[in-house]
Amino acid sequence: MSRIPSLTAIPAALALALSGATAHAQDHAQEAPRPDLEGVWTNASRTPMSRPRGIDRLVVNAEEAARIVEQMAIAGISAENVEAGPAIDPETGAPPEGAYDFGLRGYNLFWVDPGSTLAYVKGEFRTSLIIDPPSGRIPRLETPRVELNRANFGARYLTGVGDASGPEAIPISERCLIGFGNTAGPGMMGTLYNSSYQFVQTDDYVVISVEMAHDARIIPIHASAAEARANPRPAPHQPWFGDSRGWYEDGALYVETVNINALQMSESSVPITPDGRIVERFERHSDTEIVYRFTVEDENLYSQPWTAELSYHAMDGDIYEYACHEGNYSMPGILAGARIQEVEAELGPGLQE
Repeated sequence: MSRIPSLTAIPAALALALSGATAHAQDHAQEAPRPDLEGVWTNASRTPMSRPRGIDRLVVNAEEAARIVEQMAIAGISAENVEAGPAIDPETGAPPEGAYDFGLRGYNLFWVDPGSTLAYVKGEFRTSLIIDPPSGRIPRLETPRVELNRANFGARYLTGVGDASGPEAIPISERCLIGFGNTAGPGMMGTLYNSSYQFVQTDDYVVISVEMAHDARIIPIHASAAEARANPRPAPHQPWFGDSRGWYEDGALYVETVNINALQMSESSVPITPDGRIVERFERHSDTEIVYRFTVEDENLYSQPWTAELSYHAMDGDIYEYACHEGNYSMPGILAGARIQEVEAELGPGLQE
């Protein structure tokens, strides 16, 4: 059974935002029963969004799931070195230029927590989060109608090369504007670590506090889908995580999100344009499990709507503040390095003195 923390467990800034928002909430009675989603949960798993090549089934048994996990490496991290991790000797200096293997980077691996099993949903081990289409893969258009600028996203992680000429060129997650890995969604998924969430429900709002980067989704609750869709935020608003509005139906929480910030989604694992929409469904499956499903619709990028499903599992603990780049110490170094590169490009290496 999960431990249900009180509202006082929410960080002060989030509690103030919630109380301020509630003052402006619509005064309406809920017309449908609401599921109890409150508590602290995790959606960490080793299951990727799209089904890996060579695997043709969504559901596998426990032995097959364990074998698949043994063969996996997330971002160069295997199950073995997550446990042990190479020790980093501070006397050896910086790793070689361009090195990507985590054994050569400036971190030990005690902080890595991507989950130890495949996604476990309603008693089944899943090989992909995508359940529709049946292939388990995103139905991308061969020629998208809108080009998302993703050149700098991913390249800096895969090759170690990316644009760092100014703060705006650096990916938003590295600037700590929002968390990386789509943990806050919409389309909320686990990532390399900090895949923990706290759900708080009031009569008029659902608040989802996300450990990664200390994000928070504050979702107004309406009496019906029709009422939710009739009360959008002004179109010029482009909030992080989009314009989300919820309602209760069939014993579940539904959340529809539109007008998703294009800058956010250019770096998302669920890319979508502001014209698209995402519909999420949260259902309390048992005392220890919330089944979470989201459907993505965007004719600019996809040949058909597609749906992913995963579960949140109860945790006995609290959500702690994620102090991303506390004090922003890294930004001066990043920008200084970019200035040195500019001088070297103009004068040649070693001539900047």
